[in-house]
This record gives sequence, C-alpha cells and structure tokens, in this order.
Amino acid sequence: MSHTCDHCGRTESDAAALLTWTTSVERDRQLRYCAACSREHLRALEGKLDHEWW
Repeated sequence: MSHTCDHCGRTESDAAALLTWTTSVERDRQLRYCAACSREHLRALEGKLDHEWW
C-alpha cells in the first residue's frame, strides 16, 4: 500500500519507512505527512495549525 504526503506529495510504499510518518486530523479529514515534512513543521503540527498556514 502506498501513501502520499499531503504537504509535499512524496509517495512511500515501504512499511518500515511509513512508521516515521505523522497523521493529523484537520476539518474531519485524516492527513499524512512524510518524515521530512513532519520534522520541518513540528511546531505547527503540535500547535494544531491547519497545513494551509505552514
């Protein structure tokens, strides 16, 4: 199963690599972010800002 980062568009199908991805719920939608985007926008994720504000 392949997942796509909802911020940068990166795709990943390796199950081990997907463990580093972050899941967020915004406006009743489940969004997934790759490890790079998760690290870069950690404060925005923790502050629960919608990804449009990043």
